[in-house]
Amino acid sequence: MTNANSQERRAVIVVDMLRGFLEPGYPLDCGAAARAIIPAVRQKIEEEMAHGATILWVADNHAPDDKEFAMFPPHCIRGTAEAEIIPALADLVAPANLLPKTRYSGFYGTDLDARLARLRPDSITVVGVCTDICVMHTVADARNRDYAVVVPADCVATFDPEAHHFALDHMRRVLGATVIESRQQTADSRQQRKSE
Repeated sequence: MTNANSQERRAVIVVDMLRGFLEPGYPLDCGAAARAIIPAVRQKIEEEMAHGATILWVADNHAPDDKEFAMFPPHCIRGTAEAEIIPALADLVAPANLLPKTRYSGFYGTDLDARLARLRPDSITVVGVCTDICVMHTVADARNRDYAVVVPADCVATFDPEAHHFALDHMRRVLGATVIESRQQTADSRQQRKSE
């Protein structure tokens, strides 16, 4: 008998888990709350990899004169340490699945849309920073393409706790994403496998 779970096509989009957002001293360091999600993000990626998920990394990678710098200080400039995946996750990155981006959404100006169209995932899990900026815009674009999206709340973070809670609520109530604690998702997956 074939396990139905083995037929499920899954993808994970890892958003901006970069040194420029997660290491102290950089202009857009998201702070201790963002660093606190790193173990949960790693665990989620490893769990999803064990289930055969495709892991796609979208990463800020700006030109030195990027127009975004009119709103935010220069950050994650192409070729600098800021634009690198943090060391705690770097060993999980398949270079072919690292997609440089220049705007909030991982879909804008990348081939993420084409990759997902080829994969045809039954669900997409989105993790990373910042909850209210790049995570939310990426989730919005995935939902606008009718993908089922799961956002583990303990695998996303931002600068501002109020903005974090707003974004989680917005993604759930307005965009239709499923927002859960990743421990809940793991328990639900185990329960589903037991019932099959």
